Amino acid sequence: MSAPVSRPTYAAVLRVPYARRTFAAALFGRLAYGLVSLSLLLATVHATGSYAVAGTVLALFGSCAVLLMPLRASLVDRHGPRRALPPMTALHAVLLGALAAATWRPGAQPVVLGALAALAGACAPPLGPVMRAVWADLVEDRRLVQRAYSLDGVAEELLYVCGPVLVGVLVRFAPPATGVLLSAVLIAGGTLAFVASPPLRTVRVPAAERPPRRPPLDRGLRGPVLVAAGAGTALSAVHLLVTAYAQDHGYGGDGAAWTLAALSVGSAAGGLLNGAIDWRTPAPVRLPRLAAALGLTLACAGLAPNLWTLAAAVACAGIFVAPILTTAYLIADETAAPGARTSAGAWVNTGVNAGSSLGSAASGLLLGHAPLAVCFAAAGALALVTAVAAGTGMGMGTRWGTGVSAERVK
Repeated sequence: MSAPVSRPTYAAVLRVPYARRTFAAALFGRLAYGLVSLSLLLATVHATGSYAVAGTVLALFGSCAVLLMPLRASLVDRHGPRRALPPMTALHAVLLGALAAATWRPGAQPVVLGALAALAGACAPPLGPVMRAVWADLVEDRRLVQRAYSLDGVAEELLYVCGPVLVGVLVRFAPPATGVLLSAVLIAGGTLAFVASPPLRTVRVPAAERPPRRPPLDRGLRGPVLVAAGAGTALSAVHLLVTAYAQDHGYGGDGAAWTLAALSVGSAAGGLLNGAIDWRTPAPVRLPRLAAALGLTLACAGLAPNLWTLAAAVACAGIFVAPILTTAYLIADETAAPGARTSAGAWVNTGVNAGSSLGSAASGLLLGHAPLAVCFAAAGALALVTAVAAGTGMGMGTRWGTGVSAERVK
């Protein structure tokens, strides 16, 4: 572990012994998740000729990956990453390889693809939650933990931006299934390098600290999970609403892509800024305020008179996204029971992704019955509602019983 530092900066985070090596290995493996969704979608369309089948296959993969993440993270907490991650990753990589083989040429059976996708999603290794738990162990100075989490979040955001771009390059020279195969290689190689790093060699799980086999959603986690779910729902709705706005106003797909890129840029900037501030306000107080700011900004975005104004509005909304997730992960880490840090972070991750799935479906239904401005207002209102619920009804601050103080998370 690192010694306390006089000036907590991002450079100080990367100077922690073994931090760069461990973080790079985790990012290498996590790049697979930036590639696999689009690759699997394109490969399934290529193999079956049906977007309906491709959507179903992708939904099976995503739902199994998201809903079972706390269970997989609990296995890591119980047995340690060096024992739990390699077999999980090996099975996931083999199944991705089978999917790549099945979709390499047209004529694949939809039932086979669906079964393989569900199984592959069910055993996807939770590298993100594990890396965040490792950050909390690597960094002794609690001021650096916020920097580490912010850096992690921004890097993950960039992976999901770069992944589709890489897929676009690949499909120009090879079948779409190549992206699925590359995902298998990345996740296998990255995980092996990650578990071989010195910090993970020393991880031991005392029997007294092992979490239960079925990871509970503890009371202290409900607030951050609720806010994360609300943010995920609102943001996935915005992706569809921005696309609809661009189409309705004659800007086409390119206009939507640039506007959504502005959302990612805003999120990256907000994450870096959030990590650089020495916060005096406790994290449980900041979290609902950030969610409320996101909701208000999204509601105002629906009033944009043109695409450029909309891009500026969603970039402003993006400023709050990474800070919301970073703060939620910080609270999850602080409230986690002994030996349950990975599963605590996985619950937040599950909230974001489950909310994202809900937002896409709900916004699609709402678009058919309401103007775009109303749909944007509804997305913002949802983030506001979760902020209020987390801040009052769920018992934020000291009523969470977390003991999270401004000193520990600033």
